[in-house]
Amino acid sequence: MKSLTDYEKIGRSKKRRQAAGKTVTYVLLSIWALIVLFPFYWMILCSVKSYSAYNSEYIPKFFTLSPTFQNYVDAFTAVPLAKYFANTIIFTLATTAIMLVVIVLAAFAFARLEFKGKNLLFTLFLALMMIPNELVIITNFVTITNWDMRNTFMGLILPSVTSVFYIYLLKENFEQVPEELYKAAKVDGTSDLKYLCKVLLPICKPTVTTITILKVIECWNSYVWPRLITDDENYFLVSNGIQEIRENGFGRENIPAMMAAVVVISVPLIILFLIFHKKIMEGVSRGGTKG
Repeated sequence: MKSLTDYEKIGRSKKRRQAAGKTVTYVLLSIWALIVLFPFYWMILCSVKSYSAYNSEYIPKFFTLSPTFQNYVDAFTAVPLAKYFANTIIFTLATTAIMLVVIVLAAFAFARLEFKGKNLLFTLFLALMMIPNELVIITNFVTITNWDMRNTFMGLILPSVTSVFYIYLLKENFEQVPEELYKAAKVDGTSDLKYLCKVLLPICKPTVTTITILKVIECWNSYVWPRLITDDENYFLVSNGIQEIRENGFGRENIPAMMAAVVVISVPLIILFLIFHKKIMEGVSRGGTKG
């Protein structure tokens, strides 16, 4: 029979192993955090270096003793970056609002309504996720061009107003709500639209919020499609503004000014993510959990 001292030794040994495991975990997480955050640090550092200081460094320095904010001024004067911001806000808000209406109605139809061929149609919807984005872009480009919508906000917005993945995510979340609530609402004479707005959406608010935030980030970072469908700077987005700065603003060598523009463009998304990151995690976890 083991003595009390033996149990104490076993307990202390177990605690030491747990402490060692936590230490290793924290060290690895710290290293990974440094790897992930270093590009952001380098971006900000380059944005506050002067043009002459940056180009005089044969070996890159990881600090600067004479920071300057002239690069940020140049970023807004070389090209109409403020106008690009306004265009991006219009594009993001309009696209997100229309998409929410489309995917909420589609997800509700697949989750609660009964109609012929529903399962087959939903399967075909999921199959669309297998199609490469490049093929979709080509089709969208031909369609928008034939409809004479190039260099218009409508041409920018239309191809992005739906998402099969978001419909699937929201449908799974709607199906977690007990169907008895829907049947009871129908017995009381509640319309489908009223049930959707008064019951389903409040219950599934975390997932809807997550989809909204992810769509805002997607629209803000959109580059390929806006670059393809617009050649008029009146419709350029902030992502196009970076390329415009590179080509027409400073030339290819003024990296500090380009980095300043990237910092300005990135700040809204970073703030948005820091504010809502818990809701994003909550919405994704709820959307992927059955029962």
